[in-house]
Amino acid sequence: MPTATEELNFTGKNLIRMADLTADEIRGLINTGLRFKEVSEREIKKVPALRGKTIVNLFFEPSTRTRTSFEIAGKRLSADVINISASASSISKGETFKDTILNISAMKPNAIVIRHSSPGAALIASQITDCSIINGGDGAHAHPTQALLDLMTIAEKKKNFENLNVTIVGDILHSRVARSNINALRSLNANITLCAPPTLMPPRSDVFGAKITTDIKKAVKGADVVMMLRIQQERMGQGLFPSLREYARYFCLTPEVMKETKDDVIIMHPGPINRGVEISSEVADGNKAVILYQVTHGVAMRMAVLYLICGGTKDE
Repeated sequence: MPTATEELNFTGKNLIRMADLTADEIRGLINTGLRFKEVSEREIKKVPALRGKTIVNLFFEPSTRTRTSFEIAGKRLSADVINISASASSISKGETFKDTILNISAMKPNAIVIRHSSPGAALIASQITDCSIINGGDGAHAHPTQALLDLMTIAEKKKNFENLNVTIVGDILHSRVARSNINALRSLNANITLCAPPTLMPPRSDVFGAKITTDIKKAVKGADVVMMLRIQQERMGQGLFPSLREYARYFCLTPEVMKETKDDVIIMHPGPINRGVEISSEVADGNKAVILYQVTHGVAMRMAVLYLICGGTKDE
């Protein structure tokens, strides 16, 4: 794990997808996130690093953790934070996505955080505006800050990514979280196992460089990290599996399945959790789960991203 004294390697203007980052840049972001976690543990949870900067959170999809953590992150850095939802924007009056971005950009914010249902929305925004764009999740494509907070959690708990065994279980096909984590974990030389029904596994999954299985007990055996994914019914057609009950029978992480795991395994989930579908309450609330740590780290990592992208001062 990087130490607090290492050079901060990320100097990008935008954060669109994990595949754009080098291993050193990922480590630099993790390092910075761990430093900002200390700020969130203080009695006064605020530093002047982004005083005078403006952050716009532009969310076209519902969100609890991502939107709230970006808002808290910006305010803890002393930035001015503006939240805009699609229902409260001129999109509802027929304005195009392009014109929305151009109009917000004309107000000269330092960064726009975008959540959108269409893959590539953040990339398109970065091509038509001079302000920084941070991808808060675009369709089933990418969710880089979620991957970074996941990596930060793993780094704190496991210290080293080299040859770490990470198993990802669930709706791989529709998961931007899975894609972002796979890209990052490959860069950091972790071993990846993917487990899902064949209908929820992307075509040509072999390009991920991961082991593929449909047996959850085999998938979790020997894993250092097990990452469960939500069934994303809002992004899938019908007929990919018989029912949620049938899915849970074969792919839910239960105490019975947990008997196959290592004693020091950690259990992750990006949320929101569907209890009894992808993970049982006993496991989600158990001592091996680090799900709430992920939420805590979400604020610290998004502080790190905003700080580095918006050119924060070092006067903390």
